[in-house]
Amino acid sequence: MSVLDDRLAELGLTIPEVAAPVAAYVPAVVSGHLVYTSGQLPFVAGTLPETGKVGAAVAPERARELAAICVLNGLAAVRSVIGSLDRVTRIVKVVGFVASDPAFTGQPGVINGASELLGDIFGDAGRHARSAVGVAVLPLDSPVEVEFIIEFA
Repeated sequence: MSVLDDRLAELGLTIPEVAAPVAAYVPAVVSGHLVYTSGQLPFVAGTLPETGKVGAAVAPERARELAAICVLNGLAAVRSVIGSLDRVTRIVKVVGFVASDPAFTGQPGVINGASELLGDIFGDAGRHARSAVGVAVLPLDSPVEVEFIIEFA
């Protein structure tokens, strides 16, 4: 068991298996000492637990939870290309997309679900630059999608 596995267990979390791509891409790629993840949807056991627009069909609080699930899926993709999450030295950048009702303007609060979980898991190394973007629609009518760049040793 690794140090990060112990931390995840303390938080009551587990990293799932890598989510299968829904199109022509790979879940993550390595370039130098960086891992770039593809956009991660909040799949749980291969299905989306919620669909629709945030601020209409999906409550912002639920979307925040879904953003955290996206992070767990992204960490699975990272682990698949570097072997162990203990190699992560910094979360560099997070980009979150929120399928938003036209009147919804709380995208940063939704993506805080991803950012705060990364901080809980990685501590100071989890502090990162970020964008939170409202969009009309996401793949499979997902409410959120998160991608990130991670530095590793």
